[in-house]
Amino acid sequence: MEAVSTIEGRAYPFGAKNVDTDVIISAEWLKTITREGLGQGAFESVRAKPGNVFDDPEYAGAPVLIAGDNFGCGSSREHAAWALLDMGIKAVIAPSFSDIFSGNAFKNGILTVELPQDQIDRLMEVAKDHPVFIDLESQTVTTPFQDRFTFDVDPFRKHCLMNGLDEVGLTLEQDAVISKYETGRQDKMAWLAKGTETYA
Repeated sequence: MEAVSTIEGRAYPFGAKNVDTDVIISAEWLKTITREGLGQGAFESVRAKPGNVFDDPEYAGAPVLIAGDNFGCGSSREHAAWALLDMGIKAVIAPSFSDIFSGNAFKNGILTVELPQDQIDRLMEVAKDHPVFIDLESQTVTTPFQDRFTFDVDPFRKHCLMNGLDEVGLTLEQDAVISKYETGRQDKMAWLAKGTETYA
């Protein structure tokens, strides 16, 4: 997993509320056996409408998505996080998130930032023409106009995101402790290390 420290760039000023995972990536895209290419199907129903923000070249490759309340509700499909990643999105800012989506986003290295609606409104306005800046270390979202909004983040999630640690990475962090245990286990229970006999 790629480490997340600072994220800066243009942001999609989407703003829609109650965006469920079927809107983020529809069910017909769930048949794939790879994460690659899911960005093409992201927000397919929204992109079907002329003038949508996702096909506006002004925001092409934007690493931030600004959304409305209850983002990621609906089914638990992890494909929603995969689709956002494939689009290049590294952070979503919204007033609130579905718990399951927030967990899936975190496990895939996407930062979810919760801010009050008035601050979301301000960022939506700024994002029309200017970049936004997210600093995970200081837990702030700033703009070129001296706006500075602070957000809360679970310390464990912050540690994992800043160090690029997924579940495998977290386990490897304990390599010394695990090795010590395994060595001690072999000394105390040597019989476990013996091979089993096979019979014809």
